[in-house]
Amino acid sequence: MKLGLLLLAALPIATYAQDSIAVSSYDEYPNTFSSGSANVQPFNNKARKFNDWSISVGGGAAFMVHSDLKSITDKKVNWGYNAYVSIDKQITHFMGLSVIYQRGETTQKAQLEGAAGIAAGIAEANTKFNQIALMGDVNFSNLLRRVDNLSPYRWAFHGYAGVGLMSYNTSLHDNNEFRWSTTPARVPLFIKQKMDLNSIYYQFGIGLKYNVSRLIDVEARTMYIMSGDDEFDGGGNAGPADYDPTSNVSKYNMINKRRSDNAWTVNLGVSFKLGKHLSHLAWHDPLQETYARIHTLENTNVDFVVCEKGDQDNDGVCDDWDRQLDTPAGARVDGAGVALDMDLDGVIDLYDKCVTVPGPVENAGCPK
Repeated sequence: MKLGLLLLAALPIATYAQDSIAVSSYDEYPNTFSSGSANVQPFNNKARKFNDWSISVGGGAAFMVHSDLKSITDKKVNWGYNAYVSIDKQITHFMGLSVIYQRGETTQKAQLEGAAGIAAGIAEANTKFNQIALMGDVNFSNLLRRVDNLSPYRWAFHGYAGVGLMSYNTSLHDNNEFRWSTTPARVPLFIKQKMDLNSIYYQFGIGLKYNVSRLIDVEARTMYIMSGDDEFDGGGNAGPADYDPTSNVSKYNMINKRRSDNAWTVNLGVSFKLGKHLSHLAWHDPLQETYARIHTLENTNVDFVVCEKGDQDNDGVCDDWDRQLDTPAGARVDGAGVALDMDLDGVIDLYDKCVTVPGPVENAGCPK
């Protein structure tokens, strides 16, 4: 019963309680639903401490892997290429987002088993692709960095993951079904995939960045691309006949049981950091800044200066906060350095002959 009455009494207090720093206008910051430090300001371009936008370009090698026709076969490498450009936005010191466009080309080979393989020989396919994706960027160096590590750093380990759309054109030719021939009439196999919802792909990878200067980062990056499509390597249309052992269609799509042809890229790139600030948010560690300030405070000897202005009237109260700088010698004073007048008759106790009884000044503070 008593607990219920206590809660009932506390409810209005809790309902109408307000943060001591809350403001009364929704146009101000923070608004009435905010709390925290009283030292607040609107977050705009003037308030920013770090750059957070950049443009990245790069390129390197591309290979078709984990597919039916592969770029690396019998210890031989069929080199492809890719290039990318991205617009990057750093959200926090350890997470960012990028819109990335990538273009590339791969060359891959395979041979069917048995008599079909003998007749066709080694088939060669080519894939040209264009990709647009939204990609997340996690800065593991900032995320996993020890809080007591105060050393400077210029290297950062990143992880990437994203999803996007792609278009591609493939060609496949061999010495049998997919060759240029008029008798019988045969042509290589060409596949064209437009960029639409049927061409969603996923990618993830890692990168190592080096902070060259305030404006430039360089990076080595490797990405794994999952197409989700068994036609990406050019091995044939992913129709029922392509997986039917009894059909007469060449079974390149059955060389590997995977129904997703995946690619791998290895790139070198450059990021151009945009903005006027000295540092980019991707290279800022707030914990390092906080602990550095604590370390500085812990190792700084502060000499407190007491009574910097002295005590001119020698009443024991420093002139820094003495409200009466000319107290007569020998007078008792309060904490503000004002001479005491116990009976408040205008005569300080030093000169008052009747300290506890009010009296006029001309009678030395005593009644007439």
